[in-house]
Amino acid sequence: MAHRTTLEAERPEKPARTKKGSHGAGAGARVGQDTAEREHVFEAFRRWGYLEANLDPLGFFAPLKSSDLEFSGADADAARAAYCGSIGADFMHLVQPERRRWIAERMESPAAETDRHAILARLVRADLFEQVLQSRYLGTKRFSLEGVTSLIPLLDSVLDAAGEHGAIESVMAMSHRGRLNVMVHTACKTPHEVVAGFEDVDPRSVLGAGDVKYHIGATGEYVTAHGKAIEIHLVSNPSHLEAVDPVAVGRARAKLTRYAGGSTEFDVNKVVPIVMHGDAAFAGQGILAETMNFADLTAYTVGGTIHIIVNNLIGFTTRPVQEHSARFAADLAKRQNIPIFHVNAEDPDAVVRVGQIAADYRAAFGSDVVVDLIGYRRHGHSEVDDPTITQPRLYERIKNHPPLWKLYAERVNVDASATVDAVRAEYEVEQTKAGQLKKIPHLRQLPDYWSAYHRGKFRPEYEVETGLSAEKIAALTDELVRVPDGFHVHPKIVKLLEQRAEMGHGKRAIDYGFAEALAFGSLLQEGTPIRLTGQDSQRGTFNQRHAVLVDTQTEELCVPLAAIARNSPGRPFCEIHNSSLSEAGCLGFEYGFSRDYPEALCLWEAQFGDFVNGAQVIIDQFISAGEDKWDLPSGIVMLLPHGFEGQGPEHSSARIERFLQLAGEENIQICQPSTAAQYFHMLRRQARRPWRKPLVVFTPKSMLRHPEASSTVEDFAQARFLPVVGDREVTDARRILIASGKVGHELKAERRKRKDQSTAIVFLDQLYPLPRPEIAEALAAHPHAREVIWVQEEPRNMGPFFYVMPRLAQLVQERGISLRSVKRSSSASPATGSAKAHELEQKTLLSLAFTTTSGD
Repeated sequence: MAHRTTLEAERPEKPARTKKGSHGAGAGARVGQDTAEREHVFEAFRRWGYLEANLDPLGFFAPLKSSDLEFSGADADAARAAYCGSIGADFMHLVQPERRRWIAERMESPAAETDRHAILARLVRADLFEQVLQSRYLGTKRFSLEGVTSLIPLLDSVLDAAGEHGAIESVMAMSHRGRLNVMVHTACKTPHEVVAGFEDVDPRSVLGAGDVKYHIGATGEYVTAHGKAIEIHLVSNPSHLEAVDPVAVGRARAKLTRYAGGSTEFDVNKVVPIVMHGDAAFAGQGILAETMNFADLTAYTVGGTIHIIVNNLIGFTTRPVQEHSARFAADLAKRQNIPIFHVNAEDPDAVVRVGQIAADYRAAFGSDVVVDLIGYRRHGHSEVDDPTITQPRLYERIKNHPPLWKLYAERVNVDASATVDAVRAEYEVEQTKAGQLKKIPHLRQLPDYWSAYHRGKFRPEYEVETGLSAEKIAALTDELVRVPDGFHVHPKIVKLLEQRAEMGHGKRAIDYGFAEALAFGSLLQEGTPIRLTGQDSQRGTFNQRHAVLVDTQTEELCVPLAAIARNSPGRPFCEIHNSSLSEAGCLGFEYGFSRDYPEALCLWEAQFGDFVNGAQVIIDQFISAGEDKWDLPSGIVMLLPHGFEGQGPEHSSARIERFLQLAGEENIQICQPSTAAQYFHMLRRQARRPWRKPLVVFTPKSMLRHPEASSTVEDFAQARFLPVVGDREVTDARRILIASGKVGHELKAERRKRKDQSTAIVFLDQLYPLPRPEIAEALAAHPHAREVIWVQEEPRNMGPFFYVMPRLAQLVQERGISLRSVKRSSSASPATGSAKAHELEQKTLLSLAFTTTSGD
């Protein structure tokens, strides 16, 4: 296997070797080398010693001999004992010498005494929990922890140390392997609650919903060895192993923000994120790299995440040499300025020591740490899988390998038989209790800050008014266009602020960019926190937002919205950040943040709407399905620029069809606001309603400043967002065109061009949940209409067509009039790459909308 290479020119000159017990000529017995020689030897082992560490309990992953470590003598023996035992510390790539020194001091100091009786008891519990499940539920998947049960004392060690540093909560994430064990022994759920998942009680209560037992999260209270209570939040996770990583870190950020009263100057030791990974997933899943990149970014930092690789040295049936190019799966982490501690999972004392070091390092430096816990997997990928087909030699050795608690009991010379009998009897009683349950136990509980918010189906009493008077708009405008004295504003922004001042005082129509600023500013004044992140979101992809101003001489920043927040009741936070160039990681983080800050309006913006497909796993597994699977609500907002404007296949479509396909049971809201005022009301509705549902918004591009989509101050005073916007210009039409988004405005322009007074144009601004009563009301406003036409600029196999047409058909049939549609032909690609071809297609589409031929 490959390992990091040192070029010959880079190697330090080695001192003369001195063998143990040798004598220097005329100098008597040499007891040790001088300080410089000793430091030279230790420096080599600090850098390369981890390669020769004894890390694999089964011996297949043998130490890798390094020519850089060909030393002998007392100093070499001491260095080898420190760096080539059961712990392999890889830390010399750290930039800061004080951090390297900190780790070296701990590695080279004698290990502290451990509570071996406590460790043994935890190992017995962890192993016997799995064995009882295996005997009682033979042939059932549980994704056993056997082979790496020292994870439990490792977590104990981390949490015990974190508690001493002031931890109040820990947000934990992990895939399915060992999850049930961690639920019982770290989240401290009673075994019968966890085992109830095997009994599958009350199946009617989860028809079409719920999730398998090894995906579900849990909340509980862990009490440290020193009596400190730490709330545990084990995050629910799908089978997409690393998808949970940014969600957990986002949740930790929200909790830290809450403890800091909305400030970003938080005490990072209060909340400790611990993310557990499989070795194959750590090396192979890109979303992990995206998440680790957040570590020191202002928008995302949480003061360090403790990453634990639960390393079986296998991925399903795949060997390490097929999984990662580096020697260790953990080597991916070396792109970051963070230490890695490899540790043999069958040396529990070393495992506990590493846990303490990891927690202390995070507390000292606010940095991520990686612990690579190397063990094995006793069964196949699941307990119903036969691993001997693909790894016969490995599983022949595992078959005869004793469980860790037995090995450790022998090592520390303790008779564990009484403990084993007592624990086994306890678990058997718990299993019996599980079989007697009539209802599914709730393993997790929403925090108290969710008590004011609702989930499930929408109820009329959740509706709110969102309008603001012209006087309030004017006063708010003055705050939004104000900059500090001496701040040097870019000439173009000076002009923009002048125009916005005119907008807010009714002298100019308000565009989308300023409508958004008014929505944010008014919410902040009412005490609602705002968090907006995305690629280039401070300025806006289309130069439309300018929420963060840059001094042209000093490049200092000015955020007028933040000034409003500081002077508002409750001093809500206002965070507007440019994100890293990532979709899945960033959206997952914001979803996680929204889960633990329901009071805030939390938004993520794609640079172009189609880029959202890079985050599809977060949308599919968390945003659209999280409430149905795990009863976990979120109010996350996604802003996705959408519109066919001749910019090619990759900058046209935000894939409306995909979101509509995911829509069901009122799980999400899908909107495409047709005007600036509609956008304003929609954002305020999302924050002010006590109903928390994800909101997907298809935002405009060319219409951002278009007069057709701009609004008057009076439009902002209307009571609320309109799911359907009727025609204010044509009454008693013979033809009704229904559209959503930019194409509706193009239809209005075409109607003026044709001087058509018999065609009404209706905007469908809320696609889901479909506003049937409002659509029916819009149709009823034109009693003599003979046809209804759905018009979309997307191809037939994309956009809302498949969703809207059958539902419109039901409404139209009730009125006895015909229904047809106008759209582009089905296409494998969303849009043409030719601007001229696009223009030709668009003209044809608009023309067809005003003809009366029937058929689809």
